[in-house]
Amino acid sequence: MKRLSSAALVMTATLALMVAVGAPSLASEKKDKAAVNKKVEKVQQDKVAEKRKALFEEATAAIRETKNALKALDEKKTKEALAALERASGKLTIILGRDPGLALAPFDVNVATYDILADIKAVKALRAEIEDALDDGRVQEARRLIRNLASETVIRVTNIPLATYPDAIKKAAKLIDEGKTDEAKKELQLALNTLVVTDTIIPLPVVTAEKYLKEAETLAEKGDRSKEEDKRLADLLKDARKELEFAEALGYGSKKDYKNLYKQLDQIEDKTKGGKSGTGFFDKIKVYLKETIKSSQKASGSGKTKE
Repeated sequence: MKRLSSAALVMTATLALMVAVGAPSLASEKKDKAAVNKKVEKVQQDKVAEKRKALFEEATAAIRETKNALKALDEKKTKEALAALERASGKLTIILGRDPGLALAPFDVNVATYDILADIKAVKALRAEIEDALDDGRVQEARRLIRNLASETVIRVTNIPLATYPDAIKKAAKLIDEGKTDEAKKELQLALNTLVVTDTIIPLPVVTAEKYLKEAETLAEKGDRSKEEDKRLADLLKDARKELEFAEALGYGSKKDYKNLYKQLDQIEDKTKGGKSGTGFFDKIKVYLKETIKSSQKASGSGKTKE
């Protein structure tokens, strides 16, 4: 009974303390949970990045050893060639062991940015010129002109096709064993010539609009905005619209994409007018922006090609 009374006293004291200090609020719990989730997500992202780096290094080594084998064959050094192919095969085995379902192993990345120094009026004029050239059958002139219609970053990744490349290495090694060095060289050269290239197109005006809208969203959620902040919010929405209009003129995405984006901008401007604030105003436009980027990548021919 004494123990039970003590436990009851402890519970009573705890409850009294919670009343006096204040129990943790639901908002605080949500905030703590969000912080934990963010940390977990970062750890997961770091692990993925580490894995990608390891795969990249193994793939790079496999290509390097394939080239070493070719060089050795040119110098009639078959033992060195076989040793290099063995190392290349080992690297590919490691890659497949780390990720059995991987179809492409990246080994080279190049990033290039192209931009056009013109306003929307000039872009539309150039588009009209291109369309006239095509209508007249002046395809090559149109091709040269259309090269200038770009404001984008292109991330080009060269990959080893894991469905065919390892087999080519094994086949070349067998040919060397059989004394067919010329055929082995052809097999290796063919493997190096059929690497898969993937291009990812990032339209700069759309990305810039995203940046403006991100800042605008923070201001839109603020309930006690100053006049200066209200003006800043309005300016950010106008700047985002200008960037989207420029992206549309350059042909990044479809008319439907921009119809949805402009509609959302109109709604956001209406909901934030006169100092009004709230959350969730930007949810739909963020989805549409992602869809526009995907659409522009597809239209720009982003995808797999062979060298």
